[in-house]
Amino acid sequence: MIESLVCLCYNKRNNVILPGYRADNTEWEETMEQGILRNKYYLYLTEFFAGMSVMAVELGASRLLAPYFSSSQIVWTIIIGTIMIAMALGNIWGGRSADKNPNPDRLYVRILIAAVWIAAIPVFGKYVILLISAALVFTVNNNFLIWAAFLACMIIFVFPLFLLGTVTPSLVKYTVDSLDDSGKTVGSLNAFNTVGSIIGTFVPTFVTIPAVGTSITFLIFSGILLLLGLLYFITVKKKAVSCIVSAILFLLCSVFGSSGSFLFGETVLYEGESVYNYLQVKETEDSVILSTNVLFGVQSIMKKDGGVTGMYYDYALAAPVMAGRENPRVLILGMGTGTYAKQCQTYFDAASVEGVEIDEKITQLAGEYFELPDTVSVATYDGRAYLDAVSEKYDVIMVDAYQDITIPFQMSSVEFFTLVKEHLTEDGVMVVNMNMYSEEEGNINQYLSDTIASVFDQVYTVDVRGSTNRELFATQNPDAAAVFERNRSGLENPELVMMMEKVAEGLTPYTGGDYLLTDDKAPVELLGMRVIDELIQKELSYYKTLFEQEGIQGLLEEL
Repeated sequence: MIESLVCLCYNKRNNVILPGYRADNTEWEETMEQGILRNKYYLYLTEFFAGMSVMAVELGASRLLAPYFSSSQIVWTIIIGTIMIAMALGNIWGGRSADKNPNPDRLYVRILIAAVWIAAIPVFGKYVILLISAALVFTVNNNFLIWAAFLACMIIFVFPLFLLGTVTPSLVKYTVDSLDDSGKTVGSLNAFNTVGSIIGTFVPTFVTIPAVGTSITFLIFSGILLLLGLLYFITVKKKAVSCIVSAILFLLCSVFGSSGSFLFGETVLYEGESVYNYLQVKETEDSVILSTNVLFGVQSIMKKDGGVTGMYYDYALAAPVMAGRENPRVLILGMGTGTYAKQCQTYFDAASVEGVEIDEKITQLAGEYFELPDTVSVATYDGRAYLDAVSEKYDVIMVDAYQDITIPFQMSSVEFFTLVKEHLTEDGVMVVNMNMYSEEEGNINQYLSDTIASVFDQVYTVDVRGSTNRELFATQNPDAAAVFERNRSGLENPELVMMMEKVAEGLTPYTGGDYLLTDDKAPVELLGMRVIDELIQKELSYYKTLFEQEGIQGLLEEL
């Protein structure tokens, strides 16, 4: 057993090749003795940059998928899981391939292929995602997000990362000369891979994605892998055709995939990325709209005429009326570009408004495109962490940090709402925007409402007409409903009067139940995913029936 293992290694102490070794591997040993691999430092650099590229692609994957499937923990789990599958399979196949044919040419060809594939992701990625989504939406009734994100990851990312997974076992074959130092050599390779992975984690997140976007980030790390392969083959004077083809394909991908746009035929004022979000600012005839991490939907809106939005922000104006203060002090957790802040200052002249927004880029866009007044101060902070850091009390606290299934669990728990209550004045009101309506028992809105009702004595809800949003008002004031009725009767602004009439018509006391979210247990994303499945099926029921009855031709004619 030991003898058969030893015959696989070069015996440095005797400076000879042990029996059974050179005879079968002359070609690749000659390659190792020429060109850039002579001192083996290049092998360590290969390990370093392969590890860096894997992590960069993983982080880029989350940004590529976010506009379609959100950036929730569910999506992150799918990304990490599929990439681990790819790497594991690559390790297995790479080890067997290296044993069977250990020529370094094969490894660097795989790196070239991985480089070209990664460069092609910005060009074709969004089309693959849309085709997968279109196919699944008519065939999957449950867990649509999971299946769509999983298949997208498998098709787009598994193959190149499988190829990069072959790097480590191949390099072990080339670098281990003797059993005497095999542990040291393998440890050094792993260290280079780990350090590369660390850098590949921080650089995309804090440098390349915010600065130049996801598409260019893919191209940067693809280019690094391409240079690794090209430099190797140039020094050993082989594979000229493969090198030329790879370089041409990379250049084509750089030309057609560098725009980074997720949009199809739309004109936007701004499209870019921050540390936290993919961002769009779009302009319509009467509005300027911000969307974050979604291709459709509204995160913030500014009406050009300065009037009401027709959305949930208008309903939330009932909170200052319910609080009964002429000069309310308002705190907004999830400021966005300041839609609610501007409304509070428009309809309540003496209102003092502060905002908390974790994404500094959104705050910059607020000043550039949404005319956020200088009188509104904005702290770049996490909403809950901000409450932990300040001692001030407010008449109104608006919680608007929920977007599709990307509900921050730490801002949905009993502990969080208790913290909000501690920062409200005696008759203060918390207003929460919940954006996923569902009639299913135990839905996400029921969990949030029950959780809030376990903290506050008085809870009221009102459904926003024409949308899936619901506004919830919570307070310790037992006379809050009477205060709201009394104060709305004294309002003078016609738009605000009309809006408060709508709220009054739908305002309903809420009695809490047993569905509670805590810091320890808050499965908000799974709950949200169930609602998304329900909404998708409801919206597409007509088209699914048409497809079942008349096939693809009938569907195309209808569309």
